[in-house]
Amino acid sequence: MAEVFTRTFGYDPEGVWAAPGRINLIGEHTDYSDGFVLPFALPHTLHAAAAPRADGAVRLRSLQAPEGDGFGVADLAPGSVEGWAAYPAGALWVLRQEGYRVDGLDLLVDSAIPSGAGLSSSAALSCAAVMAGAAVHGADPSASQVIRMARRVENDFVGMPCGVLDQSASMLSAEGHALFMDTRTMETEQVPFAPDRQGMTVLVVDTRAPHRLVEGHYADRHRACQEAAKELGVAALRDVTDLEAALAALASSELRRRVRHVVTENGRVLDTVDHLRAGRLRDVGPLLTASHMSLRDDYEVTVPEVDTAVRALLSAGALGARITGGGFGGCVIALVERERVEACGRAVEEAYREEGFAAPSLFEAAPSAGARRLR
Repeated sequence: MAEVFTRTFGYDPEGVWAAPGRINLIGEHTDYSDGFVLPFALPHTLHAAAAPRADGAVRLRSLQAPEGDGFGVADLAPGSVEGWAAYPAGALWVLRQEGYRVDGLDLLVDSAIPSGAGLSSSAALSCAAVMAGAAVHGADPSASQVIRMARRVENDFVGMPCGVLDQSASMLSAEGHALFMDTRTMETEQVPFAPDRQGMTVLVVDTRAPHRLVEGHYADRHRACQEAAKELGVAALRDVTDLEAALAALASSELRRRVRHVVTENGRVLDTVDHLRAGRLRDVGPLLTASHMSLRDDYEVTVPEVDTAVRALLSAGALGARITGGGFGGCVIALVERERVEACGRAVEEAYREEGFAAPSLFEAAPSAGARRLR
């Protein structure tokens, strides 16, 4: 990566950083309601090499995008940069907003995280850019500060009203563990999660369905949760303790569905953590499937490609399967016994051919390490 930076910009970088994508094992659309989540980092990583400039100019290049971008750091404002470059641009804007003495920057990005698959390539880019932009200008923010600033990149600069799940997973994950997080208190616990030791794996299906959250669907769900919490007189849906009473108090059937998903999903996260602590990995499977049904029927974030993949996986013997990520496309995960991996993959591919969908991509995901500086 450092050598490519040198060929691109004509001099050596000051450092290289890595930030992984993530899979959310369970706990979907709960983070912006102060709920519980259980992600883990992927082995697929984004690398960023960077060096400071003293002239206020910013040059951004990506090995995945033929076109680069350039601008003055002092000219940055929300909406001023579009596409992939908005995330590193937003990182510099947020750093300056937070009082860091950030001047110009040369940044080169190389990502192995599938883009548009719901694996949080944007969060990885935001985290890496915040770390790099701060470090090359002499600052060393803590992981929690990077998480908060990377979230601001998406919320305040890009305009995506996400929670903290993706950034936290990218920054805090540990190899062989899932990250159990209370998004209200930001307390975390590394829960042992090594499916290979029990003869299982997490099989990921990249459905290749279009995945465009910024176009309003995600924001609509976010607003619905805020509206429901206000009607119920609670700070967030995490505070709903009597689900039946809450549902009876809401006049809108849409809000009832959204609330039912968030409350039951929080319960599924807690049950999953209990199973993992006790080494009962097989018992996690039905919880994954129940999560998918809730996301399909109550939260309404699935698409035909996703539902087809889940049906095919379960019919081929997967212990459980569900959509992961924000929805409206993206990936499906399945907990699969090692001897059933080939059959499950074949079943998805055959189902896609029958439906006339574009061929999916399949890979296995091992819980991996979080973001770090490489040099």
